[in-house]
Amino acid sequence: MPTYKAPLRDMRFLLNEVFDYPKHYSKLSNGADATPDMVEAILGEAAKLCEDVLAPLNLSGDLEGCHFENGVVTTPKGFKEAYNQYVAGGWQGLSHPAEYGGQGLPMSMGLIKSEMMGTANWSFTMYPGLSLGCMNTIMQHGTEAQKNLFMPPLVDGRWTGTMCLTEPQCGTDLGQMKSKAEPQADGSYKITGTKIFISAGEHDLAENIVHIVLARLPDAPAGTKGISLFIVPKFLANPDSTVGARNAVACGSIEHKMGIRASATCVINFDDATGYLIAAPNKGLDAMFTFMNTARIGTAVQGVCHAELSFQGSLPYALERRSMRSVSGKKEPDKVADALIYHGDVRRMLLTQKAIAEGGRAMIYFAAQYADHMVNGIVEKDQKKYEHWDDKLGFLTPILKGFLTELGLEAANLGMQVFGGHGYIKEHGMEQIARDARIATLYEGTTGIQALDLLGRKTLIMTRGKAVRDFTGIMLTFCKNNALNSNMRSFAWQLSKLAAQWNMLTVRTMLTARKDREIVASASYDFLMYSGYVTMAYFWAVQAAVAYEKLENGGAETPEFYKAKIQTAEFYFERLLPRAKGHIAGIVASPKSLMQMGNDDFAMV
Repeated sequence: MPTYKAPLRDMRFLLNEVFDYPKHYSKLSNGADATPDMVEAILGEAAKLCEDVLAPLNLSGDLEGCHFENGVVTTPKGFKEAYNQYVAGGWQGLSHPAEYGGQGLPMSMGLIKSEMMGTANWSFTMYPGLSLGCMNTIMQHGTEAQKNLFMPPLVDGRWTGTMCLTEPQCGTDLGQMKSKAEPQADGSYKITGTKIFISAGEHDLAENIVHIVLARLPDAPAGTKGISLFIVPKFLANPDSTVGARNAVACGSIEHKMGIRASATCVINFDDATGYLIAAPNKGLDAMFTFMNTARIGTAVQGVCHAELSFQGSLPYALERRSMRSVSGKKEPDKVADALIYHGDVRRMLLTQKAIAEGGRAMIYFAAQYADHMVNGIVEKDQKKYEHWDDKLGFLTPILKGFLTELGLEAANLGMQVFGGHGYIKEHGMEQIARDARIATLYEGTTGIQALDLLGRKTLIMTRGKAVRDFTGIMLTFCKNNALNSNMRSFAWQLSKLAAQWNMLTVRTMLTARKDREIVASASYDFLMYSGYVTMAYFWAVQAAVAYEKLENGGAETPEFYKAKIQTAEFYFERLLPRAKGHIAGIVASPKSLMQMGNDDFAMV
């Protein structure tokens, strides 16, 4: 199985040399404590936790899975002890307010920690990971009393949280939701309904679980406009945030899944359970987007995690395993055969994994700065600031979630391919990465849903193309600043053409949609993937520019590190970026070939 080592060199490169996080933190009202020394200490300690505690449980947790009996879920051996270490280290409250027991550091520190944890053991990471969205929702939409009651135990990890949206009769289409909320004389509500696919909905790691639940009030209008949001704890909370009486919340079963088998995915039944309204009545879906956007960024990180872990498994195997001779002649004449890494197609797969992991990490770290500013708006109670950065992050979110999870799955599959037949065998751990990666393209909105959100909602409806123009403006500024740099001229020229093309495709789709609305659905997937390849190209160009500058003027890393960055950027532009061109055909194609076949004509029997 892959032996996980935190990619601290690459993390430091992005934090200190590419995105200048020390300067970024100095401008945040909650960034004073995020000094370079503090960040370095957090990186080091998080790496130890992930390498020494979480990673060793990844394969064993997958083999054992979760146990369910009479409504009780037991996590795999070692998970509870690992969670206790996680809580004791104060990791849950890393980026949450000190007034509730957290460390008050910027949100980006939590995302960076989550990447390390997720790469080491994604199933484990989901238990505390779901709590982050729960806490963010309560922080933004809860009353002061709700914050004071629920935040302290959530922040210190004694309690965990979930989000309960999906029901048996509906998935993404929450307008079909049936769960009910009946108001009570004391101001609480009785929640009744069944929710499915609830990650970490029941487990033995924490003493309480706080569910964030969507349900309908008796007088609610039909559809999505009649959905409200409620806090429904497994155990009722005493005034001092200790555990009280058991609530009418029960786990009906757990799912038997393809991957993430050590993470309990539950059916949760609410039978007149006591709940508390959060946010305004019938505005629950709007409030839930706080949770959803947090979850989608976290899922985007999963794409990077699986690409990184798969690469870390593939590279040592390609260096050690010998098979045949290189087509250009013997590379290891004293050996029975040459190592796999000398074969061109194996190098293609390794470089693809490396480009996806490191390019995706750069995309996440850039977006994390937007998230820091957005959260700062909440902390400072500056609604305009919050909305400004929320809009900027909102445009990137579907690209990050949809594109990076698709490429993370590709990287995981390539890891199996490098191993050949051994990649299909459990003991090597590569097939587990592929199984775990598969869910990332599905939950928190499938790739198709992300694509509709990007093209239909974020690009055409909400901004009339402005979101694309704003981001391509960043790209064009970079191109202008590097136009006379001989090392960067090729990168800048290609990026400038892509920026113009991205805007042209956006305008063309808007004009076509006026006559044929079906174009939005038929073009959305290709628009998402095109946007992803172009966005990653920009971040690879940025990394190359920094690497060239450091080679000339000196940096924190070795010359070989910077040369490898430049060479990976060249590989991406030459071998992966051309895929964007193929997606253009799907964007501009008429919807006719998709829609003309009759429903009954799909069947052949």
